Amino acid sequence: MPNPEITVIVPTLAAGEPLVACIASLDAQTFRDFETIVIDNSGIKLARKALEGRTVTFIDNVDNVGFGAAVNQGIRASSSPFVALLNDDAVADPGWLEAMLHALEGRPDVGMVAPQIRLGATGMLDSAGMLVCGDGSSRQRGHGEPPERYPRKQEVLLPSGCAALYRRETLDEAGLFDASFYLYCEDTDLGLRARWKGWECLYVPSAVVEHAYSSTAGRASPTKAFYVERNRLFLVVKNFPFALLLLAPFYALARYFWHVWWLWRGRGAAAEFTRSGGSAAKLPGYVFRAWLAMLGELRTLCRERRRIRKGARLTPKQYARLLRRFSITPRQVARL
Repeated sequence: MPNPEITVIVPTLAAGEPLVACIASLDAQTFRDFETIVIDNSGIKLARKALEGRTVTFIDNVDNVGFGAAVNQGIRASSSPFVALLNDDAVADPGWLEAMLHALEGRPDVGMVAPQIRLGATGMLDSAGMLVCGDGSSRQRGHGEPPERYPRKQEVLLPSGCAALYRRETLDEAGLFDASFYLYCEDTDLGLRARWKGWECLYVPSAVVEHAYSSTAGRASPTKAFYVERNRLFLVVKNFPFALLLLAPFYALARYFWHVWWLWRGRGAAAEFTRSGGSAAKLPGYVFRAWLAMLGELRTLCRERRRIRKGARLTPKQYARLLRRFSITPRQVARL
């Protein structure tokens, strides 16, 4: 039997009703030449129970191996020329796959597709591609805005891992997700590595997905606070040109200032963290732990940095201009 054109990979931990709705949305796709692989991180095969009778392939893990490692299992278990990712708490419109694949016709330079991701019940945007701050923090382009403000198909920096399409050739060249990230920022790291290889990313607004934002680890939680901070340090060391690497700590200090500013006004990520039951006094501790974790992995990160540069098709100056084109300020990061 010939390989399908697309492999859709759905990692899951809770494997509850959202997963059932997610797979049902794939069953309704207008494009039919695809397979679905569900990676179950529950450790007790919850996905098989929830999806009994569905035509999907299961990969069952005995432990939660994290997002990146789970997706990599699906990629390695498939051989289709395109790989799509879909969060288990996301529901794709029927034309999602067809619109993304159609957008790649005649565009061999495009290795990644960012669909229009909407915030479930609100109708507002979750993501129209991703932006990167000078300290490595990444945020969704257009988050919380009406979709009508982003109506055009256009180049963006990279896609959100919530829902995306990748050429296998791009993954072969850039490498798979970095499993050491465990949670958060793996999509940014992969996208930045693909950009070093010269691959472009296209935003396709006609490919629509609805997403229940951060339903697995929580929108604001101690786990997220630590991993987001640690992993943005990881990706800066791995991917930023040297000149921008030197500037990254100053951008981080600016972002910390704006977190305090918005917290005082009851807005932004830090304020949401406290409303979710977290202690603002503990946030500096998460930052300190994140820096220690980065320093503990510095030798490995520098080795990865050299490997990425060795095969780069862009010069550091070209790459720096690319990051500036798709940048977000520390003030904006702290406010979202």
